[in-house]
Amino acid sequence: MIGQLKVFNSLLKPYEELTAAATELKAMAELAEEDESFEAEMAPALDAAERKYEAFELQAMMSGKHDAASAVVSIKPGAGGTDACDWAEILYRAYARWANRHGFTLEDVDEEPNLEAGLQSVSFKVVGPYAYGYLQSEIGVHRLVRMSPFGSGDTRQTSFAAVDVLPELPDDIEIVIKDGDLEWQHFSTGGPGGQHQNKTQSGARCIHKPTGVRAESRVDKSQHKNKDNALKLLKARLYAIEEQKRMGDVVKHYDAKGEIAFGSQIRSYVMQPYTLVREERDGIDLKTPAIAEVLDGGFDPFMHAFLRHKTAKQNKQKK
Repeated sequence: MIGQLKVFNSLLKPYEELTAAATELKAMAELAEEDESFEAEMAPALDAAERKYEAFELQAMMSGKHDAASAVVSIKPGAGGTDACDWAEILYRAYARWANRHGFTLEDVDEEPNLEAGLQSVSFKVVGPYAYGYLQSEIGVHRLVRMSPFGSGDTRQTSFAAVDVLPELPDDIEIVIKDGDLEWQHFSTGGPGGQHQNKTQSGARCIHKPTGVRAESRVDKSQHKNKDNALKLLKARLYAIEEQKRMGDVVKHYDAKGEIAFGSQIRSYVMQPYTLVREERDGIDLKTPAIAEVLDGGFDPFMHAFLRHKTAKQNKQKK
């Protein structure tokens, strides 16, 4: 009930703000007809109203079955060795900053550090209304081009990381898994050092044998909590696969994801010899040289462009 109320409020607030801005603009326009000095005040008010309209428009675009849900994000490095593991950690920090900017809460689900630098994998929840609606734009392979800090420093290195995003399922959705279809594995948690972590088999991994889909958690000291986190993540992945089958849009972006390498990226981030972030998906023409801003959590232009493109495509299919 509380979750539904938060979603309702997140819908109502942009509408109320837009209505108030429109009323204010109307009053200012009436005053400007009588006194031209009020015209100078209208420009900033009009800009603010346009931003409120954009927020309301984007909210209206997120009408999917689970768009209002919190999100579970997983990042896994691909081709590129240590640079790819470092790239996965950079993306993790960037999404954490994006979430913080928008008032979302982060909850770690699983994190496996790489021995030299970066992460072998990471999963985390972004908790708040419409987190999934926004973050679904990030599903796919992200490509980084830079001078490697782990090499000789005189050649460019291309690295890849895959981002997967799932909606957090509400409690009233049941995912039935047959007895015997699950395989559980337990392992020690943590990276190098940390005697207690390395000796305690608190990490949990569950594998759905019929599909090969797997999920794991190692961030909690309690094996019971890690098993619960892993099972929830597995159920979300299985549910997403079934939903995509029903929509005739099955994409390999789970453990069976296609190769995380050249030719599969949805977005490229270039640091040398110039700076550029460029959307690679057909139908979305967007690029910016402000890579530092994007990796500081400034994903909004790309998320918004994706939502507009997706909505336009859906409207075209309905005609």
